[in-house]
Amino acid sequence: MDKLHTLYYFLDLAGTFVFAISGAAAAKQRGLDLFGICSIAFIVACGGGIMRDLCIGAIPPAGLTNWYYLVAAIIAAGITIGLYPYVQRLNQPVIFFDALGLSLFAVTGAQKSLAYGHNAEVAVLLGITTAVGGGVLRDILLNRVPIILEKEIYASAALTGALIVVAGNYFKWLSTDWISIIALIVCFGLRLLALRYHWNLPVYSNDKTEPEL
Repeated sequence: MDKLHTLYYFLDLAGTFVFAISGAAAAKQRGLDLFGICSIAFIVACGGGIMRDLCIGAIPPAGLTNWYYLVAAIIAAGITIGLYPYVQRLNQPVIFFDALGLSLFAVTGAQKSLAYGHNAEVAVLLGITTAVGGGVLRDILLNRVPIILEKEIYASAALTGALIVVAGNYFKWLSTDWISIIALIVCFGLRLLALRYHWNLPVYSNDKTEPEL
């Protein structure tokens, strides 16, 4: 745990906050009540991190034992509700904050896995899990097809960010803080560019026609 530096905790709380905004905004768009909005905000903010912590043996998970995460999620939900007209002015606010949270959690998920002594493969996989887990739970609870199952560059962006963290830790070209910042920028930039220019993964359709009855 000594390997977890100050920037890690800042990025992790920042990811919690922005993911909570994306969850609260999505829940408000669906017309949920106050409890529903706060619940979705917390699940999106902490769901991926809880799954990661259970996998690496960090029990009980930080999202359940550290009150900072709950407070960050509730404050984000309150800001979203109170300032929703301003949040709406952002171009597709759920997508924007989701992309930012994805990037932050891809970095911190890989970092924490490495700090607990796991190998590069585990760090990359759990970086992705941390990044996409909350969003998947949000979409399932709101009865939407999870973004990770669609053709968009989503998990691939998280994979890129986690790979940069792992490679930086292995080769030690730069300090941990700089590697984290670079991974964050690349992941976030890739996700936004994919949205802007409609970069998608290949989709394989079923060309077979149903037999006529």
